[in-house]
Amino acid sequence: MSDTSGIPRSVEDAAHLAGVPDEFQRLWTPHRMAYIQAGPDPLVEECPFCAAPEKSDADGLIVARGRTAFVLLNLFPYNSGHLLVCPYRHIATYDLATPEEVAEIGELTQTAMRVLREVSRCDGFNLGMNQGAVAGAGVAGHLHQHVVPRWATDANFFPIIAKTKALPQLLGEVREAVATAWPRG
Repeated sequence: MSDTSGIPRSVEDAAHLAGVPDEFQRLWTPHRMAYIQAGPDPLVEECPFCAAPEKSDADGLIVARGRTAFVLLNLFPYNSGHLLVCPYRHIATYDLATPEEVAEIGELTQTAMRVLREVSRCDGFNLGMNQGAVAGAGVAGHLHQHVVPRWATDANFFPIIAKTKALPQLLGEVREAVATAWPRG
């Protein structure tokens, strides 16, 4: 094997490479390079969640359409089968959703879990909504729920990141603030 300069190169088995083994599992996700190389704001011109319903289901990666929300595959998945549940309306946060949208997002999420469990035989799920760019939302302007299937044998990155966690407030302080602000009624 040789590179573009014509100089022969060899491929080494990782077991023979120098280094000290550590406790980290490696999560190799080469498919995400397209997302990384697109830069910090690849979706400036068009919201992909507003554009998807205008396309055919195949072209928009849509797996189900509801009355107020739809389900599509994540173009940059964390795992195979990574789905997104989105309202048709372009709203940024969950608190802006109507009761009908909230109900349908929940129903579609439940169905997505059942379907993924059946077709992929997954062992569990990560569900979540990142609200705002500061919270990690890749498309901060359009609400979307992640449904990520997980398997007992996949490389789980949460324990790796969880080894250190900065908590700027004591639990009692947070609890009091939330309880005080909670609507009465």
